[in-house]
Amino acid sequence: MELDGAVVIVTGASSGIGAATARLAAGRGARVVLAARRTVRIEALALELPDAVAVPTDMRDPADITHLVEATLARFGRVDVLVNNAGQGLHVPIDTLRLEDLRSVTELNFYAPLLAMQAVIPAMRRQGGGAIVNVSSMTSRMVLPGLGGYAATKSALNMLSQVARRELEADGIVVSTVYPSVTATEFHQSLAAGGQVGGGSWGGPAPHTAEFVAEAILGVIQSGDEEVQLRQDWGGAPGGGDRAGELG
Repeated sequence: MELDGAVVIVTGASSGIGAATARLAAGRGARVVLAARRTVRIEALALELPDAVAVPTDMRDPADITHLVEATLARFGRVDVLVNNAGQGLHVPIDTLRLEDLRSVTELNFYAPLLAMQAVIPAMRRQGGGAIVNVSSMTSRMVLPGLGGYAATKSALNMLSQVARRELEADGIVVSTVYPSVTATEFHQSLAAGGQVGGGSWGGPAPHTAEFVAEAILGVIQSGDEEVQLRQDWGGAPGGGDRAGELG
C-alpha cells in the first residue's frame, strides 16, 4: 500500500514509537488520526502535521475504540491503515506477578488491538482492502526472566495477528506484525509494575530510536510483509535487559 493520501490511525500516538510513526507517515502524504489518552500531546502533534486529527482515546475502553473509528470515518470517509501501537510494560517475576496488573496490561496489549481490528474491518471490507500493523515485542521471541507476563500478552498478539492475516487475506486486508526490541522511549516511565529488568547493571544493547521502529512499521505497510523483527546483539547478557528505553 502507498501512504500518499492514505488514512492512517495510529494508537499510542502521544509519544515514542506512535508519535514517530505519525510524523513519518504524515511526511509521506498520509492523513493521520492520532489516538491516545494524553489529549494535550496529540492535539499539539496534530497541529504540526498536515490534515491530521487528534481523537482522545483510552484503548482499554471499547466505547472509545468505536468512537475512534467512527470519528475517522466521519472526517475522512475511509480507513486505510490501522497501527496498533498502544501498549504497556510489566516487568516483575512470576512469583510476584499480580493478577490485577496482568489483567490491565492484557487489556491494553491484547484486547485493545483485537477490538481495534474488529472496528476497522467492516470499513476496510467495504472499500476493498486495507492494512493492519500490530506492534509486538522481541521479548515474545526470547526467554527473559522478569518479563513473563508482558511477553505473554505480546505472544497472544502474535498469534492473533498470524490468524487474522490468513482470515482477512481474501478481503484484501493485510495484517503484519512488527517486533521492536530496546527502543529509546518513555516506556519505563509508565510500567504497570516493576522496573528495568536487571536493574540496568549490565551493558545491554544500544537502543533503537523510535524513528527506526517507525520506518519498519511504514515499511511493512508498503511491502505487505507478514512480519519484521528488529533484532539486536545482546552479547550474551543474562536475561536481557534495558537501560535506556523500551524493551519491546
